[in-house]
Amino acid sequence: MAEPTYELNVAHLYGDLMNTYGDYGNIIALRYYAEQIGVTINVSLVSLGDDFDPEKYDFVLFGGGQDYEETVVARDLKGKAKELKTYIEEDGPMLAVCGGFQLLGHYMEMADGTRVDGIGVMDHYTTNMTDDQVHTQKGKRLTGDITIKNNETGEEYHGFENHQGRTFLGQGERALGTVVSGQGNNGQDCSEGVIYNKVYGSYFHGPIFTRNGNLAKRVLADALVRKYPDVDWTAKLEKVPAETF
Repeated sequence: MAEPTYELNVAHLYGDLMNTYGDYGNIIALRYYAEQIGVTINVSLVSLGDDFDPEKYDFVLFGGGQDYEETVVARDLKGKAKELKTYIEEDGPMLAVCGGFQLLGHYMEMADGTRVDGIGVMDHYTTNMTDDQVHTQKGKRLTGDITIKNNETGEEYHGFENHQGRTFLGQGERALGTVVSGQGNNGQDCSEGVIYNKVYGSYFHGPIFTRNGNLAKRVLADALVRKYPDVDWTAKLEKVPAETF
């Protein structure tokens, strides 16, 4: 009897425009761990003018970009908002980095103060600076090495942050982790990133899965359990060492 075959279909959302910081490396890391347990990763670019089918994909990567590209993407993203909301509410796994993270929320403010509407499929928002920073830290970016601790698993994640926006989480959202060192979402409340259903958002560049194999395996397990619930994927992945690329 032939061995069963397993595969995951991945959508790289605006990967031609929102990949400024090498966010595609997250897919490379995901594929690495998938191959260790006999799973094939198929990647499709979903960009300007393309439809997003929430039933087709098992994982979505939405990376970050420069201000101009993010403005272009924001306009197009409105046409995919309903389908993305369906995917997210049906526990579709996603990693949203920096600009991708911001645009899933209500709005974001650019470095020059221009407001760009997000699609509001999640409840956070992003300002250019907080009220108490207007006179003391105007224009200051949150940049540098960062370490956070996941409050639920105790895992530590390490990375590099570089962002102007200050993001504040909303209803139903919890932080990916609490800041141990660094600035995090806004430099104030010690939160970094977001978890909502099976969406993981972060300001980590570098990208996050390549330095934090424990998180990559966790998200991979989310996608596999959702598609193939009769297999003990957690047990399979526990046998695969978490790497730092």
